[in-house]
Parts: sequence; C-alpha cells; structure tokens
Amino acid sequence: MHPDFLLHPRLQALAAESCAALAPCFSLMEETTEYNQQKVLAAFLRNKVSETHFAGSTGYGYGDRGREVLETVFADVFGAESALVRHTFTCGTHTLAAALFGLLRPGEKMLCATGTPYDTLHPVIGLRGRGIGSLRDFGIGYRQVELDAQGRLDLPAIAEAVRRETPKLVYFQRSRGYTLRPSLSAAELGEAAAAVKSAVPETIVVADNCYGEFVEREEPTQRGVDLVAGSLIKNPGGGLARNGGYIAGRRDLVELCAHRMTAPGLGGEVGATLGLNRDLFMGLFHAPHVVGEALKTATFAAALFEKLGFSVSPQPFETRHDVVQAVRLGSAEALTAFCKGMQAGAPVDAFVSPEPWDMPGYDSKVVMAAGTFTMGASIELSADAPLRAPYAAWMQGGLNFHSAKMGVLLAAQSMLEGGHLPCIQ
Repeated sequence: MHPDFLLHPRLQALAAESCAALAPCFSLMEETTEYNQQKVLAAFLRNKVSETHFAGSTGYGYGDRGREVLETVFADVFGAESALVRHTFTCGTHTLAAALFGLLRPGEKMLCATGTPYDTLHPVIGLRGRGIGSLRDFGIGYRQVELDAQGRLDLPAIAEAVRRETPKLVYFQRSRGYTLRPSLSAAELGEAAAAVKSAVPETIVVADNCYGEFVEREEPTQRGVDLVAGSLIKNPGGGLARNGGYIAGRRDLVELCAHRMTAPGLGGEVGATLGLNRDLFMGLFHAPHVVGEALKTATFAAALFEKLGFSVSPQPFETRHDVVQAVRLGSAEALTAFCKGMQAGAPVDAFVSPEPWDMPGYDSKVVMAAGTFTMGASIELSADAPLRAPYAAWMQGGLNFHSAKMGVLLAAQSMLEGGHLPCIQ
C-alpha cells in the first residue's frame, strides 16, 4: 500500500479477505461489462460515428448532424425507437420533469407504482411545498401503489389500480432512492409493464432509469417499458459528460417530450451543442466499463462493512440492478464520519470536510461526500444521505475500482478514528 495511506492493519486484512471472496462476483460483472461494451461499440459502428460528428453548433443548432447521430446511437444502445440526449437538461430531475410534463395533460392522472418517489420529484408532482408549476398545479392527478412487504412490486395491486384509476401514465422508479428496498431489474420492469398493459393497453409505462444503465445486459425499453429517462452525470455519461440527461423510448412519446423540452413546434430540431458532442460520445463509449468499476466498488463496500458488523443492502453476493450501495450506520455521527472519510479519498477537494446542509429539493439536512471532477456526478465515487433514520449512507460510483476502493477504506478509517467501529480496537 502507498505510504501516504495509513490504514489500520485490521482494515487492510478485511479488505484483502473481501476482495478474495468477491472474485467470482467480479468475474460475472466483467462478463456483463464486456457484453455491454460490445453493444455500445456495435451501435457506434452501425451508425458510422465520425470525427465530423464531434463538431459543435451554435445559435439554434439547426442541422446539427452530430447531435442527431448521438441520439440515434443512444436509441440503438437502449433498444428504443428514438432518443433525446441533451446537455441542456440540468439534472435527472429536470429530465424526468420534462418527460412527465411532455406526456401528461390537465385532467389526466399519473400513477406511481413504486410507492413514494425520490425526494426531488415531490415538488415536480406537487406532493409537498406550494406546488408552483407542479403537475398538481396544472390539474394533473396523482395516485400511488405501495410496494409489498418485501419491498417488491405488487403486480395485482398495480393492475387493479390501473383498471380503477385509468391513469394516462404509470411511473416506476428503478433505483431505491433514500430507502432500503431492492432496486428493480429490467425483467421485473418488463413484467410490470405487461401487467399494466393487460389492464389498460393504451397506458404509457415510464421508468426512471437513473443508476441502472449498463448494470444488466438489457435496458427496460428492451423489456416492454415505453420510455426511460436518466442523467448523463450518472451511468451513461461514463464520467466524461459534464452535464445533461437523456430520454429514450417510443418515437411518438419522445417527440412529445421534445416539444416540452424546447417549445411547441420546435421539438428536437433545435438545440446548439456548443462543442460538447465529443464528451457525450466518449462518455457513452466509456460507460459500460465505468459502470463495471462502480459495481465492483459497491460490492466491495458491502463485503467490507458487513464484516465490520453493519447491515448492508444489497448484500455482497446479491444480484444487483443498480450501482447504489446502502450501509446502515446507526447514528448521525457515524454517517457524517463515513462521508468525511470518503471525501478524504476523493481526487478533488479531499481537504474539504462535508457538513450536513439544507440541500434544495430535500426535506431533511443532507450530508454528501462528492469530491468529483464534475460537480454532483454520482458515477464518480460519492456518498450522501439525509440526516434521518435509519442513518444509512447511500454510496455510488467509482471511475476506477482501485481508487474507489481506497475511498471506501478511508470511510471506514474515519469511522474507526471517531470511535464508530467497536469491532476494531
């Protein structure tokens, strides 16, 4: 180990034990990574990606061939008819909001089939706050179906709610958000889409795909989901996209979203790329490998912290459907120590000490470790959590496993130094 990192010998031993035990898991992850890398390469070849596609446009962005080919490549990779891929989406929440407002009209209903959605979507729907400009403010109804006792999709209840409520759109959140329920596989989302369609065939099925891209060999759009959306500073940006989001799915639905993204009558025909095409192409190309590294990091963290006596979700040998790893730390102090240690292992701003703060879009103070090259890029190693029970850290990302592994170890070292690892004296 490099002499700059002075870790407790017991932590080093537990790390070595964890890596040895996880070798079969890592091998399976590398097989998936290789398949997805081939899938992305095939899409680049089929669509004849060229140096000319990296040129930027200005002003209205009419006729930006690079933008058009990038969106065709994304659609190809996701097994979709069409895609919108734009740096002008400011974040995942913005991208999801554009999709929901693009598809829903006043008087229609949205049904969320995975319980209460992620915190930042609450103001978009109008679940809390003043609801200024929310779906509720536009006269769009909202209902939700809770997950079952095991945190799984309740397909009979979903089908019954669709028949009873006749929503225009059924929404699924693939990842867990700030909960400990399991994330959803593409196959599970496909089964749910079939249940929705069997109840009311014309219902639109939408999935928030954040944190799930390239974790499996298939995407939800290849299993019957009509539309997916996500952030480019998560999985599909490969750590190179500096901002942006994507929407992919049925051509008619993507077009509706495009006219919400810009303006009616303009849709996806406008939008200058300002020289950012190269980063988005390269980010997508690197994404399968980076996601594989993030999965190894999450699995290592699960194994290490389970050995340290903490409850983890998913467990080390559990099949994964997103890159998120939750570790229940038991107290606000332990949680803050974890984030401070992870920040200390970041390549950027390692000298900064994270403190809980009132982050926009959340109803609790949030502590966040995010020493990233791109601000808020959670495909880079990061951890965050609201300061509320169960005081779990939700960790994700890692551009490369060897560096991210050190971040995880420094999180444990910080907890040890703060007296939060009683198993190590």
